[in-house]
Amino acid sequence: MSIRVIFLGTSGAIPTEKRGLPATLLKRGTELFLFDCGEGLQRQMIKAKIGFHKRMKVFLSHLHGDHVLGLPGLLQTMSLMDRKVKLEVYAPVGTKHFLECVAESLQYALTFPLEIHEIQDAGVACKETEYVIKAVWANHVLPTLAFAFIEKPRPGKFYPEKARAFGVPEGVLWSKLQHGDPVTLSDGRIVAPEDVSGPLRRGRKIVYTGDTQPFKGFARFASGADLLIHEATFDDTLSEKAVEDGHSTPRQAALEAKKAKAKTLVLTHLSARYTDTGLLLAQAKKVFNNVTVAEDFLELELLLSE
Repeated sequence: MSIRVIFLGTSGAIPTEKRGLPATLLKRGTELFLFDCGEGLQRQMIKAKIGFHKRMKVFLSHLHGDHVLGLPGLLQTMSLMDRKVKLEVYAPVGTKHFLECVAESLQYALTFPLEIHEIQDAGVACKETEYVIKAVWANHVLPTLAFAFIEKPRPGKFYPEKARAFGVPEGVLWSKLQHGDPVTLSDGRIVAPEDVSGPLRRGRKIVYTGDTQPFKGFARFASGADLLIHEATFDDTLSEKAVEDGHSTPRQAALEAKKAKAKTLVLTHLSARYTDTGLLLAQAKKVFNNVTVAEDFLELELLLSE
């Protein structure tokens, strides 16, 4: 199962002719994970051919307008399209009050269940059978979360010859072993997955920073990321402004990627002043070579390791 990451909005606080406000979509199978909801999100989803009826979890990094003002519109559009599937939102404390105020003012009703999980502590924010999503407090001018999508390890490569040697008949029992479950044979013997398979294969890890300055512990949080999506609002010559506004520069993002031993770095949340991102890319590449500057509708695919 591949994972596709689609950058729906890559600007900072102000949209530009070519860049929408922050929104990054992760598509895994039939499930969608949306990180931040800038204004105009619905149009970006339509252009990217993302449906409004699929299973979706939304993760908000913080309650600045450029990261959340697209959510009320998304909820309304989904209702107008008669969505029925539950939508889950994971976000800092205050999100529920924000959405309640908007709903009361605009007088709209939802056609689907909405679950809001307000995150108070760092740690596992969401836990499912095949993945977890962890959160950590970042370093911005108000409470802000960074997120890590982490797939659980998969069973190792299945070896049919080993299964036959243990006397496991083909069919249902092979399938169970391939999915990591032990089986009991007719003679009472128990065969474990590790008896007939190679070592566990690590899952994929994708880290999204939201808005942040560099902060202690982030490299450990992002350690081994297959993809690190890091904000780089200002170029290196504006490092003082970056500190003042709670943002990062390309060099700082690259240093974090290097410390975390990430495979790929993507810079996003770019100030509207940069019509040519070559400067940002060059500054990051001085520290970390495998880096890309995101553009709206950039798509990246993360394949499963063998």
